[in-house]
Amino acid sequence: MKKAPPLTPRQKQILHLITDGYTSREIGEQLKISTQTVEVHRYNLMQRLDARNVAQLIRQALLFQYLPRPHAD
Repeated sequence: MKKAPPLTPRQKQILHLITDGYTSREIGEQLKISTQTVEVHRYNLMQRLDARNVAQLIRQALLFQYLPRPHAD
């Protein structure tokens, strides 16, 4: 397995909000930053985690343990 690429605290924060289903606009409003800034963070996250879409981003984030594993019911 590849080593987990380092993420900034802001990238981790945005990653969690993305996985919670928030849009870039909603994330921007919540963090008091522009939608464009959120999009830049999103792009950088996708690059660092080698993801082409949100599903891959979440998969990679789980593999690198940036997110807790979901509980099986």
